Amino acid sequence: MDTSQTIVRKSLHHELVDRLQTLILNSELKPGTKVPEKLLCDQFGVSRTPLREALKVMASYGLVRLEPNRGAWVTQVTEEEVEEVFPVLGALEALSGQLACARIIDAEIEEVRTLHAQMVQSYENRDLDAYFIVNQQIHRAILMAARNGTLTTSCEALSLRMQRARYLANMSESRWSDAVQEHEKILHHLAARDGAKLAETLLHHMDAKRASVIKWLRSQRDDSPSGLA
Repeated sequence: MDTSQTIVRKSLHHELVDRLQTLILNSELKPGTKVPEKLLCDQFGVSRTPLREALKVMASYGLVRLEPNRGAWVTQVTEEEVEEVFPVLGALEALSGQLACARIIDAEIEEVRTLHAQMVQSYENRDLDAYFIVNQQIHRAILMAARNGTLTTSCEALSLRMQRARYLANMSESRWSDAVQEHEKILHHLAARDGAKLAETLLHHMDAKRASVIKWLRSQRDDSPSGLA
């Protein structure tokens, strides 16, 4: 870890939450390991009190587990969690698509179109990190176009829990190609303001992601020496 990242922004709490989230999603803080509080305090130039407040937020996101007298531990993604969360996330994404089609304005559609072109370029360059970033921006743009605060809060919380699983799993070449084609349909239905078809496509898209993550988790379990991931 880079130890020259002292925080100077005014909103210390939000900055700490963002930093911890990035470390966990990028697996710099690895699943199943204890969060090194002293090291992070030194790295960020903060005391333990604000760090622990930020860790409580990470716990509410399901990214860490707080244990009395044992500190915070980075949670591991499990098949049970994926099977539980993805159907709910898919339903929320489908609803966001329906609402977005009814409320989106032309400028927002063009924004999604621009992001889609960037995502396709990342795919052609085989830049998975850039692809994931733009992919998330597209889904968020559709969510914001739905203009429903309750939906936004619920969807973002679940999406964050599963975002780490998507990064960890990566994607096979065939799944990546399929995902891009699914996004072509997403853009088409959004531009046509066809809420029913967009909802159906988003449901299928999220279920394919679920299957991809489950396949990866099982491969990790099967490849481990004890047969357990």
